[in-house]
Amino acid sequence: MMRAVKQKGIVGKKGKIELYSTGIDEGTEVEIIILAPSSEVDTTEYLFSTEANKKELLEAIERVEKQDNLITITPDEWHEKYSI
Repeated sequence: MMRAVKQKGIVGKKGKIELYSTGIDEGTEVEIIILAPSSEVDTTEYLFSTEANKKELLEAIERVEKQDNLITITPDEWHEKYSI
């Protein structure tokens, strides 16, 4: 049977992380999983951050699904217009 222990900590100098455990006998083999907050922005959360954005995004998805009012260009046209 596995037992979970959750702790928060701060990474110290040279990446050192110290953990203190109570109730686990010395010499017990353990698995350590480190979860660090991501600095990446959740784009879906950001795009849905305001009602106006959410409405526009959902309407755009609906237009694409219905293939309504879409503009298409060939790869050559794209390259000609947007190539740097």
